[in-house]
Amino acid sequence: MAEINYLKQEEPNVVDNGAAAAARTKRLLLIINCLILAVGNCGGPMIMRLYFLHGGKRVWLSSCLETAGWPIMLIPLAAAYLRRRRRSPTTKLFLIQPRLFLAAALIGVLTGFDDYLYAYGVARLPVSTSALVIATQLAFTAGFAFLLVKQRFTAYSINAVVLLTVGAGVLAMNTDGDRPKEESRREYALGFVMTLAAALLYGFILPLVELAYKKGGQEINYTVVLEFQMVMSLFATVVCTVGMLANRDFQAIPREARGSSLGETQYYVVLVFSAIIWQAFFLGAIGVIFVGSSLLSGILIAVLLPVTEVLAVIFYSESFHAEKGVSLGLSLWGFVSYFYGEHRENKKKKLKPRLLLDSAPRTEMSQTTNQTCV
Repeated sequence: MAEINYLKQEEPNVVDNGAAAAARTKRLLLIINCLILAVGNCGGPMIMRLYFLHGGKRVWLSSCLETAGWPIMLIPLAAAYLRRRRRSPTTKLFLIQPRLFLAAALIGVLTGFDDYLYAYGVARLPVSTSALVIATQLAFTAGFAFLLVKQRFTAYSINAVVLLTVGAGVLAMNTDGDRPKEESRREYALGFVMTLAAALLYGFILPLVELAYKKGGQEINYTVVLEFQMVMSLFATVVCTVGMLANRDFQAIPREARGSSLGETQYYVVLVFSAIIWQAFFLGAIGVIFVGSSLLSGILIAVLLPVTEVLAVIFYSESFHAEKGVSLGLSLWGFVSYFYGEHRENKKKKLKPRLLLDSAPRTEMSQTTNQTCV
């Protein structure tokens, strides 16, 4: 009887160890995806603007490059398949099922149009201005997350959304002096509207991805996330490729490369790195949704706005006025607020199972004592 009771008391420790290992793995995945998202979110607009600043004019080409790097996903997917094959020779080449595949294809089509809206805005606006307009997608993400996936808000997450949105609003107070001299007021205004439309559409796409994960009818692991990203990017690229064909971009690329102030070779290098960096953005965004939520992904995108602002000041000599400094402070405050709230929530979740496990041995011990007395 003592041996049986000893085994029962050891069982909670095994559960605790398993839960702790799972939590560590989840935390590591979150950190990795946050870093990937940071590279894509800050580097993507910078390299896209570099293309336009040195004579690039093809908006459909730029939008296509945002997702054209999807074949990169084949490398980790091939490694994952070989690993599965060692354990089970009959494993499938791809794990994604038809229902989730269709969802990824639909979201990919929407992403293709969103890419065009965003690329049009970057072609007309300075990086600092387009970045601040894109930051408004956080408010759209929060609204659509509430409607589509019933996102639960805490006081800390609401505080973060408000601070980051106000930060973007503060930046908007001084955009009049940011209009490039070669841009007309009409082109500048149209670029502003198109970028705002891109923010709205992407604010809808992020919760839609989370909804697809929940309603996909299959277990979601990181391999499935990679396959989802590949399918999504493939269909977005198809949409943009059709736009390139209609706009005769393929015929214009060699001519544009020869006339670029970057030089022909560096022109093609910019295109290749643009595809790679933008793929990092999309992979990081859906990876954060998988580990966290669409709201967290939106918050990270918004909080990286000031970093993009600073990079634009350093590399493109854009102005850094007082409003941008205030925005930086508000964004960092919102970032800390959100993660402090998440830390408190996680501590509460950990305390509940521990209380239940602590009470179980006492119950068993009292039952054993009663039986001994009888």
